[in-house]
Amino acid sequence: MTITGIIAEFNPFHNGHKYLLDQAEGLKIVAMSGNFMQRGEPAIVDKWIRTQMALENGADLVVELPFLVSVQAADFFGQGSVDILARLGINTLTFGTEEALDYQKIADLCTEQGAEMEKFVDNLPDSLSYPQKTQVMWKEFAGLDFSGNTPNHVLALAYAKAVAGRNIKLHPIQRQGAGYHSVDKDVDFASATALRQHQNDKDFLERFMPSIIHFEQASKVSWDDYFSLLRYQILSNPGLTTIYQVNQEMAVRIKDAIKTAQSVEELIEVVATKRYTKARVRRLLTYILVQTRESDLPAGIHVLGFTEKGRQHLKSLKGQVNLVSRIGKEPWDAMSQKADQIYQLGNPSIAEQNFGRVPIRIESN
Repeated sequence: MTITGIIAEFNPFHNGHKYLLDQAEGLKIVAMSGNFMQRGEPAIVDKWIRTQMALENGADLVVELPFLVSVQAADFFGQGSVDILARLGINTLTFGTEEALDYQKIADLCTEQGAEMEKFVDNLPDSLSYPQKTQVMWKEFAGLDFSGNTPNHVLALAYAKAVAGRNIKLHPIQRQGAGYHSVDKDVDFASATALRQHQNDKDFLERFMPSIIHFEQASKVSWDDYFSLLRYQILSNPGLTTIYQVNQEMAVRIKDAIKTAQSVEELIEVVATKRYTKARVRRLLTYILVQTRESDLPAGIHVLGFTEKGRQHLKSLKGQVNLVSRIGKEPWDAMSQKADQIYQLGNPSIAEQNFGRVPIRIESN
């Protein structure tokens, strides 16, 4: 039986995501970011709303990516996500990409030359950002040339790297519609960026978002809702270098910039450099907001929801995989749960995210 894994954020869930789920085969397991995204920003609506929308539109099982997998550069995000899906027994990984490439061939290359590729990246000059280093590496080993404007392709390469040596088949789906960050409304498939930007345009949302009612009724947030909290964390922490991945240079730049910045975007603009991309700065600010320290990833996998088909699969995994379906006194992952509590501060009407919550169950999709 085909068991397909999908790595997603669904921020928010839209027709392009539904298209991806429709193209996937067999039982569909989604490993989804919690309440903070890979590029270092809060989800527009919480993880439970996004789970509900996914289950109503093709997903059979949705599990949560821990905070320290979710908010990471592409390679670490890909590796952590694939590790979780592999434990859940997937044999295929389906993903959207802007490029029509033979990713399986790239995965085979990583299996054969992974160690040399890592070494090559380690020896590149530190004046290059990490994304630039990986671009040079892909050019050298696979003859791939691409700009930084194809984020799905960058993630697809990270997935190819992560499945190297595993018995997982790659199933790329050509991305439909507008570019990743396009805010264009006159398209066949609107981007998540466009939907966030035009979140108050009901006609637009109805055209491009299935299960729209859940989105409409949900409490929404953006980085702006956390700016004063972020400011407080920066100003009240004398040593920002105790925060995960924040080095002395970044600590000085952030401390300096916060004196005059009037918004998160302004802060990112001032702090980012050639070497420290905006996405990386955004992640660092997320770590500061949540007061992230390095910690071990959780042993258990947090189940957010399932259909009857998904429930049967979970049953078949009993005893083999540590599944967490209810978070009580014992934390599932202290880091992710702290991030959720801070996420709730962005809007007082966001529901409790963990304690007493049970997986969403829908009969069929």
